[in-house]
Amino acid sequence: MASIPAPADLNHHHRDTLRQIFTHPISHNIEWPHVISLLEALDAVEVRHDGKFVVKLGKEIEVFERPRGKDLDAEQVVDLRRMLRNAGYEPEALEAERT
Repeated sequence: MASIPAPADLNHHHRDTLRQIFTHPISHNIEWPHVISLLEALDAVEVRHDGKFVVKLGKEIEVFERPRGKDLDAEQVVDLRRMLRNAGYEPEALEAERT
């Protein structure tokens, strides 16, 4: 995994997914394929041989399993939110960079 790209490098689909992750209360319809696409754009995900996903953002590493349905569960959203925030990927930071 290489260094994380600048938030300005994210396309509008990735930005929408990021906003969904940070929505309060937690959104229960954040689709797994959209999250994987965002993490791939950040060069922050690696698929292990057992099908689990290793996500590395900044100094944090978490292992995620594909949800049973198409959407993330609340715990996965909280974990991703924390990791993204700590790596500087909050929606407010993205908007500030664009202006």
